[in-house]
Amino acid sequence: MRLITLALVVSVVIGQQVGTNTAENHPQLPSSVCTKSGGCQQQDTSVVLDSNWRWLHTTSGYTNCYTGNKWNPSICPDPVTCAQNCAVDGADYKGTYGVTTSGSTLQLDFVTQGPYSKNIGSRLYLMANESQYEMFYLKNREFTFDVDVSQLPCGLNGAVYFVSMDPDGGLQYPTNKAGAKYGTGYCDAQCPRDMKFIDGQANMLNWTPDSNNPNAGTGFYGTCCTEMDIWEANSFATALTPHVCSVQGGYRCNGTDCGDGNQRQNGVCDKDGCDFNSFRMGNDQFFGSGMTVDTTQPVTVVTQFITDNGQDNGNLVEIRRIYKQNGKVIQNSNTNVPGMKTYNSISEQYCSDQKQAFGDVNGFGARGGLKELGKQMEAGMVLVLSLWDDYDVYMLWLDSDYPTDQPPSKPGIARGPCPTSSGRPWDVESQHANANVKYMNIKLGELNSTY
Repeated sequence: MRLITLALVVSVVIGQQVGTNTAENHPQLPSSVCTKSGGCQQQDTSVVLDSNWRWLHTTSGYTNCYTGNKWNPSICPDPVTCAQNCAVDGADYKGTYGVTTSGSTLQLDFVTQGPYSKNIGSRLYLMANESQYEMFYLKNREFTFDVDVSQLPCGLNGAVYFVSMDPDGGLQYPTNKAGAKYGTGYCDAQCPRDMKFIDGQANMLNWTPDSNNPNAGTGFYGTCCTEMDIWEANSFATALTPHVCSVQGGYRCNGTDCGDGNQRQNGVCDKDGCDFNSFRMGNDQFFGSGMTVDTTQPVTVVTQFITDNGQDNGNLVEIRRIYKQNGKVIQNSNTNVPGMKTYNSISEQYCSDQKQAFGDVNGFGARGGLKELGKQMEAGMVLVLSLWDDYDVYMLWLDSDYPTDQPPSKPGIARGPCPTSSGRPWDVESQHANANVKYMNIKLGELNSTY
């Protein structure tokens, strides 16, 4: 994810400080809980901006503690002094970050020119109250939302997903004084090392500015946890992808555990996941402009989590996808891949067959697959709503041919219709600054109760 503004600083001495220059007011975004007998009941929920996007400045004034992709050495020579000198502040959601809500609609703008800086993308979490994330319990349930991706070109990703974050943002660590109110505690299955604070500890050791991205860098540690990607999409392609980790909840990794580089398959998390992308699975006419799921119009996206006994305490055995558009219910596309049976949902057999057909390592199954994912869901998961561009591989893994050194005719390589020259962030940010995504009508309910 792009890191444009400043992150939360933590000290082992005095902990995270909170600034007072801007009040933190969470934009309201009501959601609903549904049953077949009682319909849908609205909840008073809101959204909070991730701490990594926030302004970090001196406690005594307005000087940045971190600018571009480097720490200010005179203010932050080490984690302890940095924590003493710096404070994280509240967010101007609309003016600085391009985040607005209206009723049950959340709009995320891609490029926002604020009064002091240019912001790229955002990442937000759904809040139950001022200090706690809303926790979702997904087994034997369905999660539904409406989305408009019509303004998302190649190279952008409007992502809706769940991660195994702590409900309070990590306040169990004595050095974390800000918590969920300021969007702390992020983790995911990619074990990101660009997070500046993990487990209440500053991630400044070996901080290396990104040579390609003027606003990001990486530290010694990463932060890992199980991730359920409900929706990664632009107007050309979409993927539904569970990832599972061999650790419970958030885990601060280093070395091989992070799965970086050629250790990708040896980390604690399955970074590849078991994806269902209709284009990649053999149907290039299902999702896109004027297609079966028409991306020029809003669409309702339903994801069902099926257990083996039809009860909340059963083992997770299947993830189903249903769409609804213009009053018509649309079942997910069928696979059409040489060597594979026909599937339209994610199961253990689907994952095994897909990995074999594509010649990929089944890291998902090796870490416990759907059964383990279901077990981790029992602790509850936090909803993430985001918009981002990709400085690493230009989002080609979602909407183009990837890896680019393989022929597109090879099964699994073609993932969308975008050219391999697309998605360069410097091009997307300059040519599509007005891009945006809208997320609407978030619901969780009994199976077949939300749509």
